[in-house]
Amino acid sequence: MPERPLPARNRAKLPPGFSKAPKLTVESIKRGSRGLRANLCASLRDGTNHFDEVDRQILKFHGVYQQDDRDRRQADRHHIFMIRSRIPGGQLTAEQYLVHDELADRFGNGTLRVTTRQGLQLHSVLKQDLKEAIAEINESLVTTLAACGDVARNLMYTPVPPSEPFHFEILDIARQLSEHLLPKTRAYHEIWLDGERVDSSVAKVEPDPIYGETYLPRKFKVGIAFPGDNSIDVYSQDVGLVAVVRNGQLIGFNVLAGGGLGMTHNKSETYPRLADPIGFATVERVVDVVEAIVLIQRDHGDRNNRRRARLKYLVDDWGVDRFRSALFERLGYELPEPVDVPPLELELYLGWSRQHDGRWYLGIYIENGRIGGPLKAGLRDIVARFRPGIRLTPNQNVLLTDIEPRDRAAIDALLAGLGITDVDQISPLRQLAMACPALPTCGLALAEAERAMPDLLDALETEIQKLDLQEERIGVRMTGCPNGCARPYLSEIGIVGRSPGRYALFLGGTSSGTRLNKPFRDLVPIDEIVPTLRTVLSIYKAQRVPGESLGDFCLRFGVTDIDDHIKELESDAQPA
Repeated sequence: MPERPLPARNRAKLPPGFSKAPKLTVESIKRGSRGLRANLCASLRDGTNHFDEVDRQILKFHGVYQQDDRDRRQADRHHIFMIRSRIPGGQLTAEQYLVHDELADRFGNGTLRVTTRQGLQLHSVLKQDLKEAIAEINESLVTTLAACGDVARNLMYTPVPPSEPFHFEILDIARQLSEHLLPKTRAYHEIWLDGERVDSSVAKVEPDPIYGETYLPRKFKVGIAFPGDNSIDVYSQDVGLVAVVRNGQLIGFNVLAGGGLGMTHNKSETYPRLADPIGFATVERVVDVVEAIVLIQRDHGDRNNRRRARLKYLVDDWGVDRFRSALFERLGYELPEPVDVPPLELELYLGWSRQHDGRWYLGIYIENGRIGGPLKAGLRDIVARFRPGIRLTPNQNVLLTDIEPRDRAAIDALLAGLGITDVDQISPLRQLAMACPALPTCGLALAEAERAMPDLLDALETEIQKLDLQEERIGVRMTGCPNGCARPYLSEIGIVGRSPGRYALFLGGTSSGTRLNKPFRDLVPIDEIVPTLRTVLSIYKAQRVPGESLGDFCLRFGVTDIDDHIKELESDAQPA
C-alpha cells in the first residue's frame, strides 16, 4: 500500500529542499527537511498562530505537537502546542523540575503532565512562546529534541534510586545509549537556541550515521528493566533490555525486540504485540546491538504504510529467526541465547522507602500524571525547600529522592496540609490506573480518557467494595484512541476509545506486563462500562480459585466464555 499523500491544502508552503511533486507524504517531508529544519525558522517569525503541515510534521522531532482545543473547535480552531521534554529514566534535578513548573504557569495551562515514558509535558503553549519556553528548558540542561518524531524516543529505565553497584552501571549504560541515539543535526540549536546558523534555507545538512536523511519509518522505543522489575513494561518496547546480574555483578542484558501496542480499529493488519527474546548482549556490546536493531528498522521498516511501519511488524513479517540472522549479519557475530532471569513484576514505588545511603525517597501518587492545583503548589514548595532529586515513573507518579531523615516529618506535614492523600489511603485500583490525555488536546482522540477516568474509578471502586474485592490488584488503563499511550492492552482491564462516548473493552492482561489482554466487548457506551465490569467481577469472585488474579481468571475461564456467560445471565433476567 503506497503511503497516503497529505491533503492538498497542506502542500502550499514548501521549503527549498522539496520538489513540487503533487504527492507530499511524511517520508517526502523528512527527506526534504534538510536535517529537520524545514521552514521552522521562518514560520516562527511569520506572525501566524500555527504551522503548515510540512512544519507540523518536523516540529514533532523537536518535541512539539501542534494541537487545537477541541472543546472550542465548533467556534474556532484555537491552535495550541504541547512541549515534551526528553528525560532519560525520568531523572531530574530539583532545579530542572522547578524550571518546568514555572514554565507551565508562564506559558502553559498551569499544569504539568508526567508521561508514561517518564517525560514531562507542557500543555496549551502558544506559538509565540515556543522558542522562549524551549530555550529555557535547554538552559536547565534538559532537551526536547527527539522526545517525539520518527526516532528513538525517550529512553526508559527503572525509576528506583540506585542502591547496588550494578544499578550505577545500568544508569551509565542508559545515559550512553540515550546520547548515542539522539539525532546529530544542528537544526535544533539553530532554530531554538540561536546557534551560529539561523538561515535554514542555506544551512549545510550534517550526515547522520544512524538516521540518514529520512530518519526511521516510525517512532522507536527503548527501555531498560532492572532485575525482577517491570515497571517500564519492557515487553511493550521496540527494544527492551532486561539486566542480568550474577553475584552482584552486571554481566549484560537479555535483548527483546518487536514490542509495540498501537493499532487501528477495524484494521486487522494492525495489532498490539509483545517483544520477542533475541539474545544476550554483554555490557561491552549492548550499545552496538541496539544500534544494529535501529539500523535494521531504518533500512527495512515499512515506509509505504505508516500503520505498519513499527518494528513489531517487521519482526512478525520476517519471523524471529530471520530477524536474528539479519541482526547477526549486521553485527558480524551471533548473540548467545537469553539467560534465565528473575520473574518480572510491576513495582510502583509509592510511599516512603529507605535508600542505601540512609536517606529516603518518597513516591507520590499522581492521578493520571496530571500535576496541578494544590498538588503542584505543594510539590513546588517541597522541591524548592528541600532540593530532592526527582524521578518520574512509568506509572505517571513522582519520586522525591535523597531526602534526609530529619526532613521526613516536615514533608509529611506539608503534604497533609494540602490535602494530598497518603498512599495507604489510596486503593490498589487507583494506584494501578492510568489514562492518556485524550480530549480536548490530542488530535487523535476518539473519546475521553483522562477527564472520564476519575468518575469511572469512583463508580468501579464502589462496586469493588460491594463485592469485597478492594484488596485485589486490578489494573485499569484507559485511552481515548487505539494507539495505546497508556498501555491498555497489558492491563487486567483495558478501556480503549472507539468513537465519541463508546469504548472497546479488553480483559485478561496482568500487572506484571508480560501478557496481552484480549478483546471482550466493542462499542460499549461509557455509562455501561461499570455495570458490565461489575458483572465480570461478580463472575470472577464466584468462580476464581484462591489467589487467582482477575487477569489469570479471565485467561483460564476464557474471555469469550465470560461474555457468553454474561449474555446468559442477562437473558435469564429478562421477564418471560
